[in-house]
Amino acid sequence: MTQHPAWLLIIVGVLIIGIGVVWLLSSAIPWLGKRPGDIVIERENFRFYFPIVTCIVISLLLTGIMWLIRFFSK
Repeated sequence: MTQHPAWLLIIVGVLIIGIGVVWLLSSAIPWLGKRPGDIVIERENFRFYFPIVTCIVISLLLTGIMWLIRFFSK
């Protein structure tokens, strides 16, 4: 069933929708992207922002959730 190329398009579409929802709701979560250690460079006509610590925290949370799902599904 998962060998059909349409499944890949469905999965990619769901991922894009998920990213869009997170992007829309990210302003409603005040602590998201404002962690100490995130890189912010502001100049007169330029702003560079790279949320490295936020990415690490989200990665650790998702890794823990996936580990728990695999641990309890055995």
